[in-house]
Parts: sequence; C-alpha cells; structure tokens
Amino acid sequence: MVRELLISIYLIFYRVLFTIFRLFPIKDKIVFVASFTDNNLYIYRELERKQFPGEVVFLCKKSCLASIEKSVSVPVYAIETGKLLDEIKAAYHLMTAKTVIVDNYYGFLAVANFRRDVECIQIWHAVGAVKNFGYLDPMAATRSKRAQQRFSAVYRRFHKIVVGSDIFAEIFMKAFGANEDQFLRFGYPRTDFFFQTDLHEDRKAKFFKKYPMYKNKKIILYAPTFRPNMEDNQLVLDIEEMYKQLKDEYVLFIRMHPSVELPELENLQDKDFVVNFSKGPSINDLLLVSDYLITDYSSIPFEYVILNKPIIFYPYDLEEYEKNPGLWDIYENIVPGPIAYKTKEVISIILLNDFPFDAYRSFKVEWNEYNNGRSSQNMVNYLFERHLIEGTFIKGKGF
Repeated sequence: MVRELLISIYLIFYRVLFTIFRLFPIKDKIVFVASFTDNNLYIYRELERKQFPGEVVFLCKKSCLASIEKSVSVPVYAIETGKLLDEIKAAYHLMTAKTVIVDNYYGFLAVANFRRDVECIQIWHAVGAVKNFGYLDPMAATRSKRAQQRFSAVYRRFHKIVVGSDIFAEIFMKAFGANEDQFLRFGYPRTDFFFQTDLHEDRKAKFFKKYPMYKNKKIILYAPTFRPNMEDNQLVLDIEEMYKQLKDEYVLFIRMHPSVELPELENLQDKDFVVNFSKGPSINDLLLVSDYLITDYSSIPFEYVILNKPIIFYPYDLEEYEKNPGLWDIYENIVPGPIAYKTKEVISIILLNDFPFDAYRSFKVEWNEYNNGRSSQNMVNYLFERHLIEGTFIKGKGF
C-alpha cells in the first residue's frame, strides 16, 4: 500500500514535468534511457562515426552511469536518484527529443505523453530469453489493478521494438502486447562484437598478457543469472570437487551477476584453479577467452553460441525458478543442452567432452536470425532516416 502511494506521487511529479516540457519545441535529438551499456554504446559510436548532426543525450541509472560517462562526449544525466534537478533535466530531454531509445522497463514512461512526431524505441538488454517478463511474468497477475494498468501504460509507449530473431518477436508480442508492425528486425548492436574477429585476437592477447598464468589452461566460465529473491543468489558449485578432478588442465572463472555480491568470493583459496572475475574484465573478454560456459537462465548463451563453443546448462534450482519468475516454455525445449543439475554432472560433461554442436548451430540460427555484425549500422541508418529524410524507411528490415 505504501509502495503504491509512493509510486503514485512519483508519477504525479513526472506527469507535471512532462506536461510543462511538452510545451517546448521538439528538437533534432536522440535520448538514450539506459540501465545497461552495450547496445547503447554501440549505437552511440555508430552515430558518432557517421557524424549525426543532431543532439544526443544519455539518461542513466546508477548501474551504468559511470561507464557511460567515461565512454561518451555528450551530456549524461542520472535518473531515479531522488535528486530533484536531475529528474527535471531528464523530463525536459524526454519531452523535447524526436527519438527516445530505452533498454528496460521505466515506470515514468507510464505518464510520458509523447507527441505524434516522437518515436520511443525499445532495444531490450538481452538477445534472447529463458525467463518470463512483462505480461508473461506470473507475479504481475498478483499485483494490484493500479500496478497492472501502469505496466500496460509503459508497454504502450514502445512504438518500435528492436529484435534479433522472429522467435524473440513472438515473445515480445506476448510479453508487451506488441503487434507485428512494431518490430525493427535489425539485430542487437551489442552482438556486432561477436563478428569482429580481428578485434577478438587483440582482446585475447591483451587478456593473456595481463593473466599469463591461464594461457595454457582450458578455461571454464561460470556465469549464473540473478534470482528474484536475493538470498537465493549463492555460489552453488562444489568448488572442492571440481578442483580435485579438473585442476591439472582447467581453470574456473566465476562471473556473478552485477547485482550479486558474495563475500566468500573475495577469499578464494586456490587462485591457480578458481578466480573471481565478477568485477572485471568485461564479460565479452571472458566469453572470448573461455573454452566452456556454464550458466542457467541467463541470456549469455544466446550470444556465446555465435562463438561456436560448448555450453553446459546448470539449472540447479529449476523447480523454484519455474515458479518465480517462470519460464516461457519448458526449460529443455528452450536450451540446446547438455543440462546438469549437480556439480558431479557438470564435471562429467566436461571430462566426456561430447557436446551437441548441431543443436548449438540450430540454436544460433533461431535466435540470431538478424544478428549479423551490422546491427549498429542498421539501427543508425534507421535513425538517420527518421531525423533527416522523413517517411522513406518503414519496413524495419535494415540495409
């Protein structure tokens, strides 16, 4: 009850600001509303490369504020910080932009009454999905009627939705109530990285120059996703057993979700075998140097599969995760396998080294239909058409 009251006050505050700034003229401006970095920065760099003549502004949540401030030369403002001046600036830029690009759910969009010439583009922060979100999230049905109306109002603000595959478009139709004509089949800009093979060799060389002790090891990367209940975010791997059986040839890199901090990872005993890389290097660098990926419900495999390397799916808490947040299909139908539920099974799969590469190829084709290394270019070409040559680019098929 108190939470809903606070949200209502927050939205009234934004509604007033939006009403005021809606009186200001629309500018030749692109505003990024960001919780994550990669897609946004790839688009920004392509805009910069093509010398976009308009204005570009970033509105960032705390999760990506510092990294984006370091990476761009345009104005960057914090959002959802509780700082009055920051929120006023954010509202001004949202209401005076010709294009708004968002990468997540933002509650204030529920009262963002965009003008006819404005387009809000949702460029989701994941390439694919295992878990439910939007209308598919079973917890959404338990929320109050007011909350459900707010969710719907936010989803209606997405004029266009970028997708990398038709299967993901189908999920967005159910998750956001989207229609076929809303989709921009450009692929996700962040996936361009996985097609830049010349860059890969340079990144790997830099990594092994900094960490030469791992160069002759087979690298296993464990990257679990976030659990809705914070207490469920634990390291559920028998490290001791893995050490006994794998220490001679392998090294284990651990990359927990950015929202998870586990004190025990700071005091790992044997750094010749297990290393906590939760705070760096970049996830892309870790994906490049790794020989195997272990994960669960994360979106990482949808990108990793482009590299044609083995993946082990480790949904040790599948029964609980199916309840909250839930899966859009049976787990075994979504992932290509192999699937392990205990550490001993993980070890056995690694030692057997018999992976279903035909299934991986099918998985890659299905989920990366439009991810082809030119997604940033496709997106920016579309933005140039929107801002400079009105009405000539309407099919959303890229260039």
